[in-house]
Amino acid sequence: MLPHSAHRIHPEPGGSSQSRTLLIVFLTVFLDLVGFGIIIPIQPFFAESLGATPAIVTLLGASYSLMQFLFSPFWGRLSDRMGRRPIMLVSILITSLGYLFFGLAHSLAILFLARMLSGFGSANIGTAQAIIADSTTAEKRAKGMGLIGAAFGLGFIFGPAIGGLLSQISIATPMYFAAGLAFLNFVLAMFFLPETLDKKNARAAASTSHASFSWKALRHAARHANVPMLLTLYFIYSAAFSLMEASFGLFVQYAFTEGASDTAKAAARLTATALILVGVTATIVQGGLIGRLVKTFGEWKLARFGLLMITIAMVSIPLVGSTHHFGLFAALMPLMALGTGTLNPSLSSLLSRSVFVDEQGGTLGLAQGLAALGRVGGPAVAGLLFESHPSGPFYASGVLLVCCLALAMRKPKVA
Repeated sequence: MLPHSAHRIHPEPGGSSQSRTLLIVFLTVFLDLVGFGIIIPIQPFFAESLGATPAIVTLLGASYSLMQFLFSPFWGRLSDRMGRRPIMLVSILITSLGYLFFGLAHSLAILFLARMLSGFGSANIGTAQAIIADSTTAEKRAKGMGLIGAAFGLGFIFGPAIGGLLSQISIATPMYFAAGLAFLNFVLAMFFLPETLDKKNARAAASTSHASFSWKALRHAARHANVPMLLTLYFIYSAAFSLMEASFGLFVQYAFTEGASDTAKAAARLTATALILVGVTATIVQGGLIGRLVKTFGEWKLARFGLLMITIAMVSIPLVGSTHHFGLFAALMPLMALGTGTLNPSLSSLLSRSVFVDEQGGTLGLAQGLAALGRVGGPAVAGLLFESHPSGPFYASGVLLVCCLALAMRKPKVA
């Protein structure tokens, strides 16, 4: 049972209006994630073409996440005051510019600046989650949050496939396509994305929100039951998962491209294949199953189950890599996606239901900021661990995930 403070304080939206809003948010996040998915399989090898070592490659990901850490709470709390729609529009346009500069980069310095600009713009997931929280009942919150997860999953189906195909033209072509896709997203959001924040709640939020990530913002959010535990889970889990993410393409190149005439192209193709498997599974779980799973098991049980599945997959990756059999490696991807597909929407739903409605945008943005901080720390050391031994990032991730699982097993508090 969740605290009474989490109950909504304005009337529920109508069914058809709610469905239309959720569809538009889904499309907005989907297009954003397709662009992101286009970049992932080729980013390590694009950076290597400019002289990057594995440590520098993973630092590139850390720079992207650093901007998300700094600005996720900023966007979320600004959306509590100014409205969700203008924040989404501005952030999407910034993301488009970041992709464009990425494709134009001819040095590592410009490449880092481009990724930081994209990270600044794409720090809007907390705002997208807040739109869903505005538009759903507490009982349907996890299903609504699952739409974002489904958008992530579909982005990882279409994005890597498009990136792998366009990279055959030139390594920069996928970047330009991602920039154009993001601009199309901006145009569609301009015409169709509605405002969901109640004006009364916007005025209330203006007097309590904090403009950036801070200990004061953390203390403000932590006064609610279960919020400290949930925010801690966001942080540790994100650090653990990013250790794997940052090393993923490099590990594929190391373990499964021996004998290839062009290891970078082979690794990009295999990485895209693995990510497509992740995307298909995540889409099925978060787009179609999460609502029924929550009704049957509840968010806490699903979060624990998700952590267990991810932990098993993570520690199995280096073991499978030692066989140099890509088919076995690919078989682990649905298991990992099943874990993330149940964990991510469950955590978002639990957090949004644990705070006042006028704090949802800021709190979800704060959580995304902490997650981004974890994604700064993970990649910052992933490259060094990989250079020491290619299995290092995965075993380090497994240790952190076990810590998350132990924390999640604690009984939640009732306010």
